Amino acid sequence: MAFRGGIDLGGTKIDAIVVDDAHQVLGTVRRATPTEGGPPDVVRELAAALQEAAAAAGVETSALAGVGVGAPGKVDREQGTLSTAANLPNWSAPYPLAAELGGKLGTRIELGNDVRVAVEAERVLGAGRSHPSFLGVWWGTGVGGAVVLDGKLWLGRGSAGELGHVVVRIDGARCQCGRRGCLEAYAGRGAMERRARKAELDGEKTKLFEIMRKHGRTRLTSGVWATALVRGDKLAQKLIDGAVEALGAAIGSVVNMLDVEAVIIGGGLGTRFGQPYVERIAAAAAPHLFVADRPPAFLAAELGDLGGALGAALLVDDRG
Repeated sequence: MAFRGGIDLGGTKIDAIVVDDAHQVLGTVRRATPTEGGPPDVVRELAAALQEAAAAAGVETSALAGVGVGAPGKVDREQGTLSTAANLPNWSAPYPLAAELGGKLGTRIELGNDVRVAVEAERVLGAGRSHPSFLGVWWGTGVGGAVVLDGKLWLGRGSAGELGHVVVRIDGARCQCGRRGCLEAYAGRGAMERRARKAELDGEKTKLFEIMRKHGRTRLTSGVWATALVRGDKLAQKLIDGAVEALGAAIGSVVNMLDVEAVIIGGGLGTRFGQPYVERIAAAAAPHLFVADRPPAFLAAELGDLGGALGAALLVDDRG
């Protein structure tokens, strides 16, 4: 039996797993993503997380058939590098992630875009199994997307599915990518946190940061947002409502272009908020649909928080 590792590298957390041939999770670990330093600091956390997951599964990392890593930013799979990862600390130039991590773990490393690997997991193992064509929307620190057409991920020339950079407002808010009006500038957790901090400095009342500190966090995680909403925080509700409307507009535009059968919502915020917010996003998309009497199915991702790590592990199968 061959064991494989999978790592989902996000803006706030690292999920590492070890799975068997049947995709059963044998060991799992979660660590916080470093907020300071640079690529070497992140790689150290990746290695430590996978080592802990392997120990929980009772295997050595060097005995694994390989480890897949789903990462945000620009992935060059052939070169094994990651660059322009805006939601990771000081990660802009290409960095040899595969070689550095492989040296620490003693096994080969396969890299993939974080959202694409999570959507591939949903296609193979989750909510996309019965839908040959669908749009995956990963709502988290940023907003990621991936498109499956006729049972295969559509890569285009290498950057297909960048839903977070669909423009939802002409000359709108500045996005981390440097452009204006992107969906991510309105719906990404990171962008909403920046807006919340500014609002608090401007005197707007909010419980968001009190909840954050109480839970020992340094950022407004999905759990902090969920708690604030339950407590009726008006600023949190305003920002989340705006995010839902922006998601609806972007998704509606993509559906008009591709006419996919389904939209699957995942990611840190998408998974945390679940089906009630999937329905809210569907309602927000409805006014933008050109063929309004035949909307796609809107579904919550089935694989939960480990979907990204499971998809990363599939990268090892992909290369054999």
